[in-house]
Amino acid sequence: MDDADIELRLAQRRDTRSIAVMSRDLIENGLGWSYPPQRIGALLDDRETVSLVARRGAALAGFGIMSFGDDYAHLVLLAVRPALRRRGVARRVLGWLMESAVTAGMTSVHVELREHNEHAYAFYRALGFSETLRLAGYYRGRETAIRMLRVLRGAATAAANWRPPTLDPR
Repeated sequence: MDDADIELRLAQRRDTRSIAVMSRDLIENGLGWSYPPQRIGALLDDRETVSLVARRGAALAGFGIMSFGDDYAHLVLLAVRPALRRRGVARRVLGWLMESAVTAGMTSVHVELREHNEHAYAFYRALGFSETLRLAGYYRGRETAIRMLRVLRGAATAAANWRPPTLDPR
């Protein structure tokens, strides 16, 4: 796993088309194009979303896009070019995004993947994600999705012995 020649940086507008094409070809293959350039551009502009690219020289090696809510983050897209897989690129991209989620105070990270994507399933399991449910027909009514999550921290809990103040009956 030699990823020393891979540079991570925040995605820029000039990355929009490359990310969209990579999503179409590697993630959405056979399903149509749900993340064309205009949708990727909207994600890049969204202040609640972090988009990261992995570059090898001038070439896009991979990318990850994560949106942040009030309590949890959602890994929207993650892909690595086939020739560069199994070199730690996806692990680095997701690690950076997960660290961002922890810093932002998120309690968990959620992701959906295609039911038959055994490599992605094993990847997420190896990184501490757990399957939560399967959603039949999630992808264009044709393919089941597996929803997974990784807990980052426990939700804030109240002290066990706390009681509301009593009201003065006067």
